[in-house]
Amino acid sequence: MSKETNTINAGTAMIKVLESWGVDHLYGIPGGSINSTMDALLKEKDNIKYIQVRHEEVGAMAAAADAKLTGKIGVAFGSAGPGGTHLLNGLYDAREDHVPVLALVGQFGTSGMNMDTFQEMNENPIYADVAVYNVTVVTAESLPHIIDEAIRRAYANKGVAVVQIPVDLPWKDIPSESWYSSANSHQDFVYEHVDVQQAQSIADILSAAKRPLIYYGIGTRGAGQELEELSNKLKIPLMSTYPAKGILPDRHPHYLGSANRVAHKPANDALAQADVILFVGSNYPFAEVSNAFKNVEKFLQIDLDPSKLGKRHHTDVAMLADAKLALKKITELSSEKEETPWWQANLENIKNWNSYLDKIEHKTDGDLQAYQVYNAINSITNEKTIFSLDVGDVNQLANRHLLLKESNIHFTSNLFASMGVGIPGSIAAKLNYPDRQVFSLSGDGGAAMVMQDLVTQVQYNLPIINVVFSNNQFGFIKDEQEDTNNGYLGTTFNDIDFSKVADSMGMAGFRVDKISDLDLVFKKAQEIAKNEPVLIDVLISGDRPIPVENMKLDPAKFSDEQISSFKKRYDADELIPFSTYLKKFGVETLNDEINEGGF
Repeated sequence: MSKETNTINAGTAMIKVLESWGVDHLYGIPGGSINSTMDALLKEKDNIKYIQVRHEEVGAMAAAADAKLTGKIGVAFGSAGPGGTHLLNGLYDAREDHVPVLALVGQFGTSGMNMDTFQEMNENPIYADVAVYNVTVVTAESLPHIIDEAIRRAYANKGVAVVQIPVDLPWKDIPSESWYSSANSHQDFVYEHVDVQQAQSIADILSAAKRPLIYYGIGTRGAGQELEELSNKLKIPLMSTYPAKGILPDRHPHYLGSANRVAHKPANDALAQADVILFVGSNYPFAEVSNAFKNVEKFLQIDLDPSKLGKRHHTDVAMLADAKLALKKITELSSEKEETPWWQANLENIKNWNSYLDKIEHKTDGDLQAYQVYNAINSITNEKTIFSLDVGDVNQLANRHLLLKESNIHFTSNLFASMGVGIPGSIAAKLNYPDRQVFSLSGDGGAAMVMQDLVTQVQYNLPIINVVFSNNQFGFIKDEQEDTNNGYLGTTFNDIDFSKVADSMGMAGFRVDKISDLDLVFKKAQEIAKNEPVLIDVLISGDRPIPVENMKLDPAKFSDEQISSFKKRYDADELIPFSTYLKKFGVETLNDEINEGGF
């Protein structure tokens, strides 16, 4: 604030607005058109931390991760033109996963706007699709107000706000009384009403169902106990979307896993046979394209977002309610049910599948596979470990082999599914939770996209354990091409020794290619990561993870030769078709499957 006049620098006021909303760090790369904002950050360096990334995409991905991890708004910035457009991948990740992010984008000064000057363009249309709020500041006096408005809109609409800032405006002084923050007025929406009649209807339908399932999503976070209690009382197996992994402990005896391709066998098996679904806190994006609910006779839905009710399937009962409160009320209104043949068949199927996973994780001979690496990861984690996952086979494998409890945090790019998010997410995780163990898990394809920002972990002394699964291929895409194409193209690439990349950036790096070396290396990494970041590059086989969406186990559908070949390829001699368990317990088999859907 000026001593002579009652003014404040507009850029400083803008940063103070961010601080009032609880923003304590933000990401970006300086440039001529954003330098006035850098000046303001320099003035406020004791109150807000600037994190220098090496690519704006990483900054935006980290900002999205901030929001996913904490619920608080994440902030990233880029200079005019390429600096801003580099943000887009991370901004779309935030948009698709419905989390609040603010992007500050530089612009040429007002005297040169609309004059085809250097890096000057009409930026507003670029961000029109990704943003819920998208404006260009035109006066210095309005700058702090617009930032405040952008944050409120991002929170209210659970999305991205973009503000373009001509570089001359933050340097100007404005009246100190011309701005304020509305942060003290911010409140989260609370919905405590549960319609008792609807809850009773759901309880009655579930009780009468012969083959019911509870299918939950991330909207049930914090309601693991309620899910378990309803499952126990009515003897209903549980399944989830992949992002909801960990709401109940992995390998829970009633947990079928998730469906489709990034999935578990028991979930796909059961979904194809279910007659009633309780769909709670979920927005399963493959529902229509896979005809996931084509055999369902009654579809019951609970969601806190009115726009989600009926979105994925026609509903027989649609309840607008908080999942935790609704599940608790349904359980209260339900009578204890005896074990059913359907319940028993599913529990046997779960046990068989978990036995298979356990076997391949604990192999001690043969080529190093991803399954044994996950076993090594599980051996050094704890109940508070945070996992930032990239996209690809790493998701499919983590879904099956990474063992989580509800107290763990596990996140990725859920709907946008952008490769490269693993390392940026880990940076955000360690900044927000400095006392918790943090992993980034990436395939070599995703890691190669953002490996330059391993140096950001070193620069800010962020003790993170980075694991890169290297097999010189885009494995997830290669497996898709096996199923849909005439051959393979563009799925393999040259090797990168990521341990040497880490070393060149001042980070301890290891390379492992034998099962027998995993234990020692991961224990070393655990010790190093108490004080500094570390990377383990694991050279895994190119084996395809077992395709649970296309199992060849049932003799009623496949020849002995097909079954034998399938079991040999996936080391799956002990896997038993679900039809065997259904027959064992006297449950009629619909002899149907769920389509994979997708591309």
